[in-house]
Amino acid sequence: MLDNTVLAKLEKLTAVFGEMQRALIAYSGGIDSTLVAKVAYDVLGDRALAVTAVSPSLLPEDLEEAGIQAVDIGIAHELVRTHEMDNPNYTANPINRCYFCKSELHDTLKLLALERGYPYVVDGVNADDLSDYRPGIQAAKERGARSPLAEVGITKAEVREIAKHLGLSCWDKPAQPCLSSRFPYGEEITIVKLQRVGRAEASLRRMGLRTFRVRSDGDTARIELPADQLKEFVLTTDLPTLVEKFQSFGFLYVTLDLEGFRSGKLNQVLQLATGQH
Repeated sequence: MLDNTVLAKLEKLTAVFGEMQRALIAYSGGIDSTLVAKVAYDVLGDRALAVTAVSPSLLPEDLEEAGIQAVDIGIAHELVRTHEMDNPNYTANPINRCYFCKSELHDTLKLLALERGYPYVVDGVNADDLSDYRPGIQAAKERGARSPLAEVGITKAEVREIAKHLGLSCWDKPAQPCLSSRFPYGEEITIVKLQRVGRAEASLRRMGLRTFRVRSDGDTARIELPADQLKEFVLTTDLPTLVEKFQSFGFLYVTLDLEGFRSGKLNQVLQLATGQH
């Protein structure tokens, strides 16, 4: 059962969609946009449309899951192809890479919304996202997108609470940012590199791992796992076979990050550059 504070936020979120009449949801299949799609559908029914952008930075498994979740919700779901890989400002992987990705996404969604008669495009940005370095949020705002979760102050933890309360099976799904986030800033992003990272992460997922990243740095794959899982992973994994598999994907070296998994770890270089700790 939700406490009164979270329940009040859910009621405000419902009211936001009640005022919209029709809404197009930028739907990645992650827990945030899935909750937005669920509430939008509960309020608007067939006047809500979930749209997933398909590009090389989206894992095929995530695309499949997004479709399954949309069916479970009942919301209409469509796919559009985005072309951020054609933009050298994106593939050069600057620190504001996400700005160019979200610009492409929201330019595409805004055009679709205008063609279909949807006055609003909404995304799954939550209140916690506003305190992180997220240049993509600026791109979305510039194009008139709304972020209902952030508008009513719903945090990531509250997203999961509400999703569980509403019966969404993915309420505890680990965060899964796009594959381009696996590369250090300044390293060029290519389709080949995205594919090898995607294959590596898919292989770890098939081993039963849930929370992890495969960071790519040149020819090196660096596996990040929660710190409390490192010892068991080393003791129970057939490491030579794992290395051979990763090398078959195109990596030369395979390493394990001894610090352990931390979301947004690659942004620490920005903190060092600005003197923040």
